[in-house]
Amino acid sequence: MQVQVINKQIRENSLENLKNKMQKKKEKKPLQAYAASWAGEDRLYDCVGYTIFIVLPTSGCQWAVQSGGCTMCSYIADSPLCDITDEQLIEIFDNEWNKQLDKCDFENIENVAIKLFVSGSFLNTNEIPRNVQEHIFNNFNKYDNIKEVIVESKPEFIDEDSLKQLASLIPNKIFEIGIGLETSNEDTRLNKINKGITNQSFENCVKMINSIQEYDIRAKAYLLVKPILLSEKDAIQESIDSAYYAKEVGVKRIAYCPATVHTGTLMESLFKKGSYNPPWIWSTIKIMKEVRKNVDIPMIMDTAGFGTRRGPFNCKKCNSKLKNLIIESNLKQEIPEELENFTCECMSKWQADLEFSDLLSSTTNPKT
Repeated sequence: MQVQVINKQIRENSLENLKNKMQKKKEKKPLQAYAASWAGEDRLYDCVGYTIFIVLPTSGCQWAVQSGGCTMCSYIADSPLCDITDEQLIEIFDNEWNKQLDKCDFENIENVAIKLFVSGSFLNTNEIPRNVQEHIFNNFNKYDNIKEVIVESKPEFIDEDSLKQLASLIPNKIFEIGIGLETSNEDTRLNKINKGITNQSFENCVKMINSIQEYDIRAKAYLLVKPILLSEKDAIQESIDSAYYAKEVGVKRIAYCPATVHTGTLMESLFKKGSYNPPWIWSTIKIMKEVRKNVDIPMIMDTAGFGTRRGPFNCKKCNSKLKNLIIESNLKQEIPEELENFTCECMSKWQADLEFSDLLSSTTNPKT
């Protein structure tokens, strides 16, 4: 079946699923129940610090509503799928923000970053209206120990005037916009991930961000490790190539997101049929080693889902240890000596997967 036909099915099936979810959510849980926040040690640009993560419920990712969304993403399923007033969003943010402030001696923590997540794009005013954005940023301006404020957005919602306006509210902090590039391979992004972002739109967006001189505004690229319809070998190479591309375009930081199988996605459908597996942890390590040595901007390898049935997996003997070593690498921005020389009996299975990945059927499961 041709990729274009699969892509058409993605949109039709995803939109139908979305309609069904909206019907089922007529008696939905309270809006506050869709929000979340947590905090912990994390890597900032210049040091190890403390990051507060806040997830805000919105009416839903506009791209998912229009097109069915990305083949690996289930965030739309975690949205209330209804209109939310400005007052409700502000109240929800204030509750989560104050909850995190109450959990720690905040003002005595030296280096803090704030990461804001929504269903789609923080800078889309249909999700987070401008006055709500400004309310949120005004809270951050009160604290000198907040060094970085990070949001996510698709390129079409990022414009120079709105960036300057928000940056003016946090003038002495790094304002970072994470963009889901996923891969530098446009065919993979458009036809296998269904992202709806071209290379040109990404490049224009990063160029515009870097042209702003009045404030410290930076672009970050999110890169997906192993989209559907890619072999393990090709997925590794695309991830490495994408880091070189992102650096050349002008992003200031890279965040790798190794695939985890989310409920209700096309990725899950293929996974259940035995036609897709998340990446090996060995693959993420190979990517890390190459990129840390040759791409001189900060890079994080997310470890969410590592060692689980639906996430990156090697074997029970090494999953946990390797996850901890990758977290250490993220914090130190270098490859720990133990990780550099780490080996396990399951490595031979991974190497065989790479060697024969172009020959074996995608329905073969090398991890079992």
